[in-house]
Amino acid sequence: MDRTRIAVLGRTPRRSGGEAAWQVGCRKAYRLFIIRLANAKHTGECTLRMFVSGLPEKQGLYDPANEHDNCGIGFVANIKNHKSHEIVRQGLTVLENLTHRGAAGADPLTGDGAGILIQLPHRFFQEECQILGINLPKEENYGVGTIFLPQEESARSACENAVVDLVKKEGQRFLGWRDLPTDNSVLSKAVRDIEPYMRQAFIGRGKACLDTDAFERKLFVIRKQAHKLVREEELAGKESFYIPTLSARTICFKGMMLAARVASYFKDLTDERVESALALVHQRFSTNTFPSWELSQPFRFLCHNGEINTLRGNINWMAARRHSMESEFLGNDLQKLWPLIADGNSDSATFDNALELLLAGGYSLAHAMMLMIPEAWNDNPLMDEERRAFYEYHAALMEPWDGPAAVAFTNGRQIGATLDRNGLRPARYVVTEDGLVVMGSEVGVLDIPDDKIVQKWRLQPGKMFLIDLEEGRIIDDHELKTELAKAHPYQTWLNQTQIIIEDLATAAEPIAPNHQTILDRQQAFGYTQEDIKFFLLPMATSGQDPVGSMGRDIPHAVLSDRPKLLYDYFKQSFAQVTNPPIDPIREELVMSLVSLIGPRPNLLGLDSGGNHMRLEVRQPILSNSDLEKIRHIQDGAESFKSTTLDICYPTSNGADGMKSRIENLCQEAKTSVLNGYNILILSDRSINEENVAIPALLATSAVHHHLIREGLRTDAGLVIETGEARQVHDFCLLAGYGAEAINPYLAFDTIAELANQLLERSSVGELHANYIKALNKGILKVMSKMGISTYQSYCGAQIFDAIGLSSEFVELYFTKTASAIEGVGLREIAGETIERHGRAYGDDPVLRDDLDVGGELAYRIRGEEHMWTPETISRLQHSARMNSREIYDEYSAEMNDQSRKLKNLRGLFKFRFDDHQIPIEEVEPASEIVKRFVTGAMSFGSISFEAHTNLAIAMNRIGGKSNTGEGGEQSERYETLANGDTMRSAIKQVASGRFGVTTEYLRNSDEIQIKMAQGAKPGEGGQLPGHKVDNIIAEVRYSTPGVGLISPPPHHDIYSIEDLAQLIHDLKNVNPNARISVKLVSIVGVGTIAAGVSKAHADHVLISGAEGGTGASPITSILHAGAPWEIGLAETHQTLVINKLRGRICVQTDGGIRTGRDVAIAAMLGADEYGIATASLIASGCIMMRKCHLNTCPVGIATQDPDLREKFKGQPEHVINYMFFVAEEVREIMAELGLPSINKMIGRSDKLEMTEAIEHWKAKGIDLSRLLYKPDMGPNVAIYNCEKQDHGLKNALDHILIKKANPALKEAKPVKIEMSFQNINRTVGAMLSGEVAERYGHAGLPDDTIFIKGKGSGGQSFGAFLSKGITIELEGDTNDYVGKGLSGGHLIVYPPRETPIKAEENIIIGNVALYGATAGECYFRGVAGERFAVRNSGAIAVVEGVGDHCCEYMTGGIVVVLGATGRNFAAGMSGGIAYVLDEKEDFDVRCNLAMVELENISDEENLKQKADGESLGLYDLMYDMNEHDQSRLKILIEYHMHFTDSSRARHILENWDNFLPKFIKVMPVDFRRALLEMREPVKDDQELIAGTVAGE
Repeated sequence: MDRTRIAVLGRTPRRSGGEAAWQVGCRKAYRLFIIRLANAKHTGECTLRMFVSGLPEKQGLYDPANEHDNCGIGFVANIKNHKSHEIVRQGLTVLENLTHRGAAGADPLTGDGAGILIQLPHRFFQEECQILGINLPKEENYGVGTIFLPQEESARSACENAVVDLVKKEGQRFLGWRDLPTDNSVLSKAVRDIEPYMRQAFIGRGKACLDTDAFERKLFVIRKQAHKLVREEELAGKESFYIPTLSARTICFKGMMLAARVASYFKDLTDERVESALALVHQRFSTNTFPSWELSQPFRFLCHNGEINTLRGNINWMAARRHSMESEFLGNDLQKLWPLIADGNSDSATFDNALELLLAGGYSLAHAMMLMIPEAWNDNPLMDEERRAFYEYHAALMEPWDGPAAVAFTNGRQIGATLDRNGLRPARYVVTEDGLVVMGSEVGVLDIPDDKIVQKWRLQPGKMFLIDLEEGRIIDDHELKTELAKAHPYQTWLNQTQIIIEDLATAAEPIAPNHQTILDRQQAFGYTQEDIKFFLLPMATSGQDPVGSMGRDIPHAVLSDRPKLLYDYFKQSFAQVTNPPIDPIREELVMSLVSLIGPRPNLLGLDSGGNHMRLEVRQPILSNSDLEKIRHIQDGAESFKSTTLDICYPTSNGADGMKSRIENLCQEAKTSVLNGYNILILSDRSINEENVAIPALLATSAVHHHLIREGLRTDAGLVIETGEARQVHDFCLLAGYGAEAINPYLAFDTIAELANQLLERSSVGELHANYIKALNKGILKVMSKMGISTYQSYCGAQIFDAIGLSSEFVELYFTKTASAIEGVGLREIAGETIERHGRAYGDDPVLRDDLDVGGELAYRIRGEEHMWTPETISRLQHSARMNSREIYDEYSAEMNDQSRKLKNLRGLFKFRFDDHQIPIEEVEPASEIVKRFVTGAMSFGSISFEAHTNLAIAMNRIGGKSNTGEGGEQSERYETLANGDTMRSAIKQVASGRFGVTTEYLRNSDEIQIKMAQGAKPGEGGQLPGHKVDNIIAEVRYSTPGVGLISPPPHHDIYSIEDLAQLIHDLKNVNPNARISVKLVSIVGVGTIAAGVSKAHADHVLISGAEGGTGASPITSILHAGAPWEIGLAETHQTLVINKLRGRICVQTDGGIRTGRDVAIAAMLGADEYGIATASLIASGCIMMRKCHLNTCPVGIATQDPDLREKFKGQPEHVINYMFFVAEEVREIMAELGLPSINKMIGRSDKLEMTEAIEHWKAKGIDLSRLLYKPDMGPNVAIYNCEKQDHGLKNALDHILIKKANPALKEAKPVKIEMSFQNINRTVGAMLSGEVAERYGHAGLPDDTIFIKGKGSGGQSFGAFLSKGITIELEGDTNDYVGKGLSGGHLIVYPPRETPIKAEENIIIGNVALYGATAGECYFRGVAGERFAVRNSGAIAVVEGVGDHCCEYMTGGIVVVLGATGRNFAAGMSGGIAYVLDEKEDFDVRCNLAMVELENISDEENLKQKADGESLGLYDLMYDMNEHDQSRLKILIEYHMHFTDSSRARHILENWDNFLPKFIKVMPVDFRRALLEMREPVKDDQELIAGTVAGE
């Protein structure tokens, strides 16, 4: 019996009963857990954590596997490899100055982890070991391992003996042990309780190891085997064992202490003899508060700031390679390393393990990093062909480890850093004249005299920065990658091996079936009329993923009476907080749909490039012809053999026959691969009356996982030929569970049959091409929601949650997929399939000539059950208008009654009433309860002014809150009306578009809500079609009339949890009296994110359910993303309580709350407050047409049409009546439960139970006990919001500024202030700006009234939300988010006078400057980072160079770039203008021309305007951006020179005639149109005046 396999579960039987008994125990354990065990062995997860972590066990909905972390990283290095203690000291200083990028938990002394990695300090160890009687050999002839050991002496001794024995067994010399000196007085009690015993092991190099590289490989083998042996033999007892570092070159000191206490804990670090030429540091920010020693960083080779979004797939693919991998460097030792990913459970640790394998297998450090985090190479016209060939070749070797990442890495000889392809993490570095390099997540982390600095720069997207200490130089990205690209003839290898399906000769397609066959197949595969009308036809005619609105209010698949497709049981995962989504529209250049089909080469076969054929498709949707090419691939390509495996089975076998057919299918797949077939086509084309098809998703995942377990998955490609898939979601699921390409033959047949019905005649080929295009756009969108940029890394990554599937079913066929509530198994899934098949081929008269009606997207009589029916809508409206509790009770009874039809999860709960009822008079009054009610975030723009203000007035009257949504708000609404009402929305939303987010807007709020995701369409940015953007909406949103608005899916200032903490800090500075809220969407794992949000100091978190929504969105997201609020809320509450964070944060939920019963259940699952959105709109008159995005709302709610708006009949009283009905219903429930107040009801899940004897054929398998779990944390742990967050505002530098600016604030008198700044001074100017806005509104003060002159390095968000009248002039540099939300202020930044650097060649400010700026001026002497002026809607800025994505989403203002730009300039730019100096004449390649045109400034029209323009001032020149370009540009460059003393500007002005032709004007097409339309009335007026004068 293989003990390794049993040890997967941590259940290895003891040997106390003898060998025979042990064998029996092993067999029993094996039988009980064979499914999980078999998968775990081959996914590389057959281990528990090697070190005892403070993480609790899985309980209720809390799962430690869902934890995330982000961080701050940095390093210090001496380029010449001069070792000193000063480098160590400087590294620790950098670490301390990154403290604000980490976090602490419930105990402020419990940091999330920090550490430092340095070169092995040989002199120190030599002298220390001599005292211990250990004679160390020469440097690099011995290795040192720091080992976390059990505190219990016998267990510790057993572990130590195991290590010693292994060292000898592997032919190395064990030299001795040293106790690592530590001081645990600096730790919190919780950390001390699980503190390991730390010792250092010294190992001498054996004779067989010829060099240090060979020795390092042997130490790797020893470490992996030590973990394995200790685990299998359970040598550590109840404690654990972990080796954070074992190397002949480097050593790491890390643990669960605050960053400033690393040196205090590890005493060695203060010893002057501890010398190194490098120091790599890491400060962790975890989403939990539990101490986890092994998860602190750095790891053995790297520290990582980011998140690997494709982790599940990366682990699966690495495990699948096991049997196909060989290495000339590792030889037989390779097998000793498995399971490779065994002792790390975070994405960073997993990444480090994979990197270590590549290094041991012969890759150089830079080569391995380029393989794991490749540049965007597929459609990059600026990349040279040799480098493109390098990346294209390596794409077949390994799928990218995809996600936002800044990784700093070292092997002790080289140190460097790289950034993901989209540039989603900050990293800045400086180089000094004496060879010091300082890199960090921020600039200014180490004080360096400015006159010593020779370079300031940043990591750029996809680029690498490397220092070779042995060569004593910096190797730039171009040199490094050119050398690697030329190392092998990669293009020649590609030419020899590459076959691209699309380029092969067209193959004959199958004969099209007749109408009856198509109809039968459609019905068997569950097609509905809605599939045709809302999906296939729009996709085939427009090439777009179809759009809808108003969310879903239908039962989940497991609750539905109708036979659902297996796809419906899965929900798409999406990024929120811990990693950002990508924008697949504006940033498509970093994404790729290329898919490789067939066997993968040997990952460690570095020189075998021309020997392995590769089959590719440019995108994964195969036409019928493409599939036939693959089916007959062996006819033209000897290296490939395909076989078609039928996934149908005889109908006569019934539902029970599906299991055996799946088992046989998996065996057939295995046999086929062993017989040399390397492309498997899973096909359901043989479906007919006698044969039923296994659901394609089930067949795909079953085969995929079976081949992984057999170690054969990388030996064969998986292609799916199915009639079942038709929606985007279907294809994403097939891809997510292993399909490398998919042929939806029935969708093609359906479209071909529909072609004749179209008014605009198109060829079938064109319609098919459009459909494929729409699918590809949709797949990119779904990938991008999770921040995944390549199909190759998405394939097999399983980025989904299951809702309503049993754990047994999931573990067997969809291994490691999250499932929260149990549900149906294979029998029920097979039953649904058989029922659909029977109806298709039976005598149902409804289906004789037509498809089922569907009724999911809109209410239909014979369709799916809806919550909002004509009856419920009518009753709610009548009760609200007539103030009738009786009619409301009828409405509520119908909503709450689920005895006839199951509608939602909470319908399966019932209250546990007992004998402790109380009189209703003793219950908290309704007038208090309604103060906990809020309406949803529906923007002015998505709904009309009348509807928006109606909600605001109603909620203000009752003390509740309405929400602006993401559309801004007019200033006049802040005034109190004559009757005492106010139209002011209490909650001001800050969404990714930042529409109308001014300092005044933020200051006029009781709560500021950061919308991380949208409940009705998680992963999407908000969309407002152009026909809704009238002049008023455009004015409020600072955008262009008639131009549609799409918010970026990510907040460009929230790429990580520490970025969210920064935005929370920014907003709290602007308005210290407002609660800061974070809106999340319910999903498995949201609880851990909410815990991180609490640690980031949010006052409030909203867990939104996946329903509702007036904004436009792809229907894919409306139907298939997000989970019910019951799941997310319960997990959030449980996780916060377990983390002891619940008391400090208010929890709200929304998304389909309609009755008092809903509110009561929400409270008992953990909510303090309750959002009621759609129902409040219905009370106002909404009739649920579900056409909100079309501007055709017949009741004047979701429209900007003036005529339709007049039809709005809602009154505040209607909303108020409804809210009080809900509150009174809640009170009645509270009285029956004996709970006098809402606070007493919060978290009382013990007062709920699941309904017994559920008769529903599918829902009977649901288990909601995990939702009702109540953590027992004792009486001192709060279970509702009763504490205040400490935002640390008392230390803000702005307090000094406000004090010094007092004359200006009180009397508008000019003041001048001088200050010095450090990187730890964050959000400078925001609190002062809030004070200006409080007194003077958005108009602010006259320019320069408050003039602040500063010096140093500005922290993050420098000058954020700066109000008009404030000017900050900084001599120095700044970090990310400069001028965020700029509201009229002025910012001037230039390098110190004494610095020798050329400003125009060095970076001066960080990434994402001027995000959401609405007004103001900025002059930056130097280069800016990525996404400069993203979503700028009014600011004027001059800068001397920019990175990628400049002017992205810009809707107003002017940007002048006096230097080079990155790629994707002006993506999504719909307003404002830019002037770019194009000296290299390549700007047309760097600019995204989808929405803009490029113009030459020196044309005749501009020359004619020159004389007029020269007499105008800057603000005169702002009126019409179509004219006066020369004058406008010149005056801005003159201002830039005046304010910053820019030599670049001076040179341009002195050579104006030479430079002017080199400037390019970037003009948005729609902006020009809008300007011309606005100009027309003016010209008419002028003509009228001229005519009148002439007549007189």
